Amino acid sequence: MHARMLKMQVKPERIDEAARLFAEDIVPNCREQAGYRGAYFLVDRKLGECVPIMLWETEADMIATEENRFFQTQLVKFLGLFHHGLIREAYEIVVVDHR
Repeated sequence: MHARMLKMQVKPERIDEAARLFAEDIVPNCREQAGYRGAYFLVDRKLGECVPIMLWETEADMIATEENRFFQTQLVKFLGLFHHGLIREAYEIVVVDHR
């Protein structure tokens, strides 16, 4: 499994709005993409940081969302919410533990 992670500096007063956008718009759209396996939306309200994490079955599935412009289309929806800094990273998931 693979994960794409973004780290965004979000205006603190807009964190809940960003979380709502992620839950109500981004995640449902991701469910329609091949290989989608889940998502997390982490926040640090004190620092004004949001970290959306999207899980994909394979690296090819994750990359396909960039090649078909899906990823970019979803990212644009956050443009008015973050005020600076955007870090994008991708990882292979090698250990999973759900309790």
